[in-house]
Amino acid sequence: MLNDILPFRLEIDTVAVAGASLWSLALYLACYPLAEWVIDQLNRWFNFAERSLYTSLTEFEKTRQARESQNAFYASLFSILPFLLVGTLSSWGLDISLGHSWAISLGILACICSGIYEIGRREGKSE
Repeated sequence: MLNDILPFRLEIDTVAVAGASLWSLALYLACYPLAEWVIDQLNRWFNFAERSLYTSLTEFEKTRQARESQNAFYASLFSILPFLLVGTLSSWGLDISLGHSWAISLGILACICSGIYEIGRREGKSE
């Protein structure tokens, strides 16, 4: 479909995208306290950076709640990027050492294990 629109050929390795996505999800779930810390730091930085754009305190306070909600949304989206980078490197390393199918299979196993770990961590935290 993209090849019909674009004047050049665009090749996307679907196995690499799937492996990177699986490993990113597994790392995000396994390291969720780190992900929460990254979200908090990004949210603080976005709020600080946006404050410098306003010269009037009344104008800043008028739209504060909407901007902070928007910054929290952006922080949660951008918190995925470090895990996507490390997940891509993990998938690439397994792909080179063991092959395509092993990178995908171990990514699925890692997602399942980290999901079970996260459920147990939250259950233990609530008790």
